[in-house]
Amino acid sequence: MGSEEVIVEAARSTLVVTINRPEVLNAVNQAVWDGLGDALEQADRDPGVRAVIITGAGERAFCAGADLTAIANHEFRRDPDPVRDAWGFAGVVTHPVSKPVIAAVNGLALGGGWEIVLSCDLVVAADTAQFGLPEVRHGLIAGGGGALRLPRHLPPALAMEVLLTGATLDARRAAELGLVNAVVPHEEVLMKALELAELIARNAPLAVQATKRIASVSVSTTPSLPIGPGHIPSAPRLGGSGQKPAWRMASSTSTSTSDSRESSSTSSSRGRPSAASGCSCVACTVGSCHGYLGPPPPRRLAEPTIVPPPDRVVEWGRGTG
Repeated sequence: MGSEEVIVEAARSTLVVTINRPEVLNAVNQAVWDGLGDALEQADRDPGVRAVIITGAGERAFCAGADLTAIANHEFRRDPDPVRDAWGFAGVVTHPVSKPVIAAVNGLALGGGWEIVLSCDLVVAADTAQFGLPEVRHGLIAGGGGALRLPRHLPPALAMEVLLTGATLDARRAAELGLVNAVVPHEEVLMKALELAELIARNAPLAVQATKRIASVSVSTTPSLPIGPGHIPSAPRLGGSGQKPAWRMASSTSTSTSDSRESSSTSSSRGRPSAASGCSCVACTVGSCHGYLGPPPPRRLAEPTIVPPPDRVVEWGRGTG
C-alpha cells in the first residue's frame, strides 16, 4: 500500500507508515505530504486499526523536515486543497486523528521532522536519534507547530533555549526531559513501537479514542485547567460548539456502547462504581476516579435561577405572576 515515497503496511492492528526517501534524509515533498495525510485518514476510518506508527526509511534519519530543493523548484501544490491543506505540514501536524500515533524515530528529526514527532502521542527513539529546530539559524521560524508545541512539553526556559539557539538534543537528553517514552538501540526502534501499539490495542478502542481526544484538547487549549475532585470542566467541546462537553461525551461513550461492555467484562473483578459518589465512569472500576470523567453527581449541580422577563418583574414581586 501507499506509494514509493510513503510505504504503508499493516502489522496486525497497527498501521506502519514509513517515509521512504532515505537519499534526502526523508525530507518532505508533496508526495510525502499527501501520502502521510492519506495514511492517517485511512487509519482513522478503519475500525480494525488501533494505532499508527510513523517512521523513516534507512539508518540516518527519521525526517529532516521540508525538502528545500522541492520548495525552490516550486514542486509543491500551488492550487488550494481545502482537505489536505487543513492537515498541516506533512499531512500530520494539524491532522485530527482519533487513533493513537507513535513516532518511531530512527535517526535525525530536524525542523519539520521534529514537528511531526511533537504532533505524535508517543515517541520511541533510537539511541542515535537527534532532535532539533534549527530554523532560526536559517532565518526561518518553526512554523509547523514546533514553536507552539515545544513550550507545552518543556519548562519555558528550556523550550526557549531550544527554540532560540537552534540547538539539538540527543535521545538520552530528550528522554530526560520527558520528550521521549523510550530509548532503544537503532535496530529495536520499530519493534519497541509495535510493542507499545500492541499494549494500546488490548484496551477498549472507543475508550482509547475518547481519552486521546480529551487529553489532546486539554493540552492544546487549556494547559493550566485545574482538574481535581469536584471540578467539572465545561470546556473544551469536541467537534465545535454544538457538541457535548468532552467529559460528558467520554461518559456516554464509555457507558452506552459495546466497547464499554467488552471492557467491563474484564474489569468487573476490580470493583464497581460507588453509588454514593453518583459517578459511573470507567475510572471507578479501577479505583482511580476523581469525579470529573463521569456525569456529575446531582448534589454538585446548582439549582437553576429563574429570572423573570423585565416587564414582569413588578408583577412577580407582588405575587400576581
